[in-house]
Amino acid sequence: MAQPLFGLVPAGQPLITAPSSQPSETSFLYAIPHPTPTPANPTPKPFAHLAVFLLPGIALPEGTAAAIYIALNPAALATGQEPPNFKFLGGVGPGKESAVFKLSPPSSTSQSGAAAEGVVIGINIEDGASVAERMQQLHSTSESTALTTTRPGSGGQPASTQVLAQRIIQNAFNFLASFSGKVGAEGVEVVPLKAFQEWWRKFENKVRNDPTFLEREQD
Repeated sequence: MAQPLFGLVPAGQPLITAPSSQPSETSFLYAIPHPTPTPANPTPKPFAHLAVFLLPGIALPEGTAAAIYIALNPAALATGQEPPNFKFLGGVGPGKESAVFKLSPPSSTSQSGAAAEGVVIGINIEDGASVAERMQQLHSTSESTALTTTRPGSGGQPASTQVLAQRIIQNAFNFLASFSGKVGAEGVEVVPLKAFQEWWRKFENKVRNDPTFLEREQD
């Protein structure tokens, strides 16, 4: 398989870089199972957040971006009994190399089935302008929804997905900055993959010990 392009981190799970399948040169599918029951946690909750980012040293073709989708009927991809139905989540690319998405929990009527199937994420390399336009439309829709559902003066609102993403990225940047170095005649700045793996190990431990730390203001 060619060099992986993307990293996916479901909340509370290890880093994923290898796609489950690759329908075409520009399309990638990632089947991510939900946590399985253990004696310590017999009823684990499906993960609710997913981070997606370009791996270090990866640059997409000029004028393109990676559109990210979630399969609303993941079982269809396995059975072939119906066409898969994908929902656009957002994108990553030049100037926005990472993003965190909040995934809707399965409905009560399909909780057990959804937990067994897990989540299927599709990433497709597309025209950058088209991806940016759909991201803007998605952002506008989210802002409109927030304005109609949030009451002035109401307190205790959880941090938005955008704020959580910014805090995760800031946390990673602060840790990885000290590991950066320059290579080549042009002095391209790079970060060793081992440094990212060390950051993720520490970040995962912090989330496990204090699941709400990202919801608080960071220094």
